[in-house]
Amino acid sequence: MPDFDILVIGSGPGGQKAAIAAAKLGRRVAVVDRPDMVGGVSIHTGTIPSKTLREAVLYLTGLTQRDLYGQSYRVKEDITVADLTARTQHVVGREVDVIRSQLSRNQVDLFAGTGRFVDPHTVALREVTGNERLLTAENIIIATGTRPARPDSVEFDGRTIMDSDNVLELERVPRSMVIVGAGVIGMEYASMFAALGSKVTVVEKRAGMLDMCDVEIIEALKYHLRDLAVTFRFGETVAAVERHARGTLTLLESGKKIPADAVMYSAGRQGLTDELDLDKAGLTADRRGRITVDEHYRTEVPHIYAVGDVIGFPALAATSMEQGRSAAYHACGEPVGQMAGLQPIGIYTIPEISFVGRTEDQLTEDSVPFEVGISRYRELARGQIIGDSHGMLKLLVSPEDRRLLGVHCFGTGATELIHIGQTVMGCGGTVDYLIDAVFNYPTLAESYKVAALDATNRLRQIDHIGD
Repeated sequence: MPDFDILVIGSGPGGQKAAIAAAKLGRRVAVVDRPDMVGGVSIHTGTIPSKTLREAVLYLTGLTQRDLYGQSYRVKEDITVADLTARTQHVVGREVDVIRSQLSRNQVDLFAGTGRFVDPHTVALREVTGNERLLTAENIIIATGTRPARPDSVEFDGRTIMDSDNVLELERVPRSMVIVGAGVIGMEYASMFAALGSKVTVVEKRAGMLDMCDVEIIEALKYHLRDLAVTFRFGETVAAVERHARGTLTLLESGKKIPADAVMYSAGRQGLTDELDLDKAGLTADRRGRITVDEHYRTEVPHIYAVGDVIGFPALAATSMEQGRSAAYHACGEPVGQMAGLQPIGIYTIPEISFVGRTEDQLTEDSVPFEVGISRYRELARGQIIGDSHGMLKLLVSPEDRRLLGVHCFGTGATELIHIGQTVMGCGGTVDYLIDAVFNYPTLAESYKVAALDATNRLRQIDHIGD
């Protein structure tokens, strides 16, 4: 008889939720993770610290209040790294305690160390002391997450040339910074350091950034970041990064040279599968360390599952949690529904971006007719009260049945607001529901009614001319 019904390797969002879900079903469950990484990358170097850092930046710089109190307004004049990290360390510490408590309360055994496969049902646990012990399980869930991908040609030192994990360990706020990669993580940090007053240059080999987002929203973000003195170098590739006594020099293949105090690479993630000895379990990973799974998150070995960032897109904490629960339910033989296709995406730039459903470009490519309804924060009483004149909410509406095809939000509270649109879409609601609903006043949620009225006015004009 195996030691456990479910053994989870990794305690990040996916692994943690998988373990608790299986424990709630009465199964014997264990989790393996390093003692300093309980909660996974999400808690220690990813989602939680970066979003907490963002809140510290917004508060200390007074950035969102400058429309009201003047461009020179700051809560603290000389912001140090210690000011920024104090809040981060507090939140991370509390979150680790919460996770440990949840695992303990649900009688999930937590083993401190790293795991590697010995055979398809056995994992060797290497403890911090160096001792090894074998753990057997009927089902195994891999939730090891990812690490930042590092080009071999670049010498990282973690201080002047770093990745997105090291950036939280900076000794001081750099006066200037090069960020390589205009993906989600790169743009989040670019906006944070720009808000702190760093002169940021973003280098991206593609022609644009955040190509999964609505074009109009991205244009608004670019305008806002350029206003914070961010320079964009699209269509450029980094040839080399040199470290000098007075800083760094980033050399582009086009011949340009960019001097800066620091360089941060944000060029994708690599699955943490190198040390798992996957071959002994009959598994393989692709060149980015990712594991292929089916719709139930089963690998090519049916009793071994994989969830979270290690399986690739969308690689978000929110979706990882649902994948973990779904895998645990399937492994336990419990009925489980498919994850809804309407998954919200949240990007914590300054201002933040969130969307659900399709973009204008996707609808156009699919030859799906739509009409647009827009609400701008500056036209809302709540927008004036909080001092956000940049924000906007955009609805894409079907002229045929008046259903919402996509919701896109930019500005304060975007990642919260999006769930109203997600719920309406998920329940098959139409734009008429938003018109007839009563929203608290003054709120940002009122933007749904304004955008809905804008869309229906456009639809009415089309119907009027058509008649």
